[in-house]
Amino acid sequence: MEEKTKRAIRTSILLAFFIIVIGLLIYSRVTARPTKETFKDKLDALGLWETPLVYLAIPALYIADYFSHAWICLLFAFSVAGLIYEFVPKETITKYMGRGKAVGYGLALGMAPFLTVCSCTMVPLFGGVLYAGAGIGPAITFLLMAPAANILTILMTGEMISWEIAGVRIIVSAAVALIAGLIVSKTPWGKAIEKEFQVANSAVASAKVEIVKPPLDERLWAALKFAGYLAKQILPFFIIGLIVVGYLSAFIPEEIVEAYLTGVTGVLIASVLGGPLYTPTLVEIALGQELWSKGMSKGALLSWLMGQPYDFANAMAVSRIAKWKVVATYVVIAWAGSVAFGLLYGFLSGSL
Repeated sequence: MEEKTKRAIRTSILLAFFIIVIGLLIYSRVTARPTKETFKDKLDALGLWETPLVYLAIPALYIADYFSHAWICLLFAFSVAGLIYEFVPKETITKYMGRGKAVGYGLALGMAPFLTVCSCTMVPLFGGVLYAGAGIGPAITFLLMAPAANILTILMTGEMISWEIAGVRIIVSAAVALIAGLIVSKTPWGKAIEKEFQVANSAVASAKVEIVKPPLDERLWAALKFAGYLAKQILPFFIIGLIVVGYLSAFIPEEIVEAYLTGVTGVLIASVLGGPLYTPTLVEIALGQELWSKGMSKGALLSWLMGQPYDFANAMAVSRIAKWKVVATYVVIAWAGSVAFGLLYGFLSGSL
């Protein structure tokens, strides 16, 4: 068989896979298949509490219950993330994130959600953006926008919680990321980091490399491999998180959630728990969904979901690139933003 024919067959198979995945998600939406039901209600209905072994089996039961509903959404999200990561021209985007230019901030806001889907890839890309000659303002905007509102978290938030929360999450994440980028770019320590990277960048600017795009079948295969890489990076931590969420779902009383995760106090507690207490990507959505089903207010839920950009693990990694003064500045702004917008959304939605 000729090489050209082999490539055509391979391309057709890979395209068919991605089309089927997209079709499955559309089918699940058309048939209104629920993405998640209340775990504790299921155990109550089955009367399993009388069996002591059920307490040990809760993690397995919860994970099986979760994936029986969410596997389509997860498969779709990972596949789309792989396609976007492979086909979005990263080199062109980072090139135009110029110092202090409006287009730089616009690209950082518009493209960050499509360039990374988890914190493990976000920090290296942040360093790459700075090395490419971007200003510190657009780089910080990119850094905050990517984990808070990337394609994977938005899809999962919309499917598992609600598309209203997902839409609000995008808007407020963009606002906080832009404010933080503009403020850091005006600070002496922000300007110093920017100058340091741009001097380093000018030393290699003369090296011009021509990039040749591989054939379509290879790019589709690379997209699939990246989706698999993401799944291997995220799912182990995600499953550990689901074990914890399973026990919380089964045992945490609704009275506790309604007492401590509502009102102004609830927003403040959620802003602290959602950020410094690092939760792996997607776990914050599963846990947020469970807490919300037990009475957590919308304001506290939004504040909780906005915690990803200022967790300790990412802050420590970023400090190796941009120094602690820059990190401390954007962490305080991101935390204040999660509190302010949590309170505002809770007030406007009538769920504070």
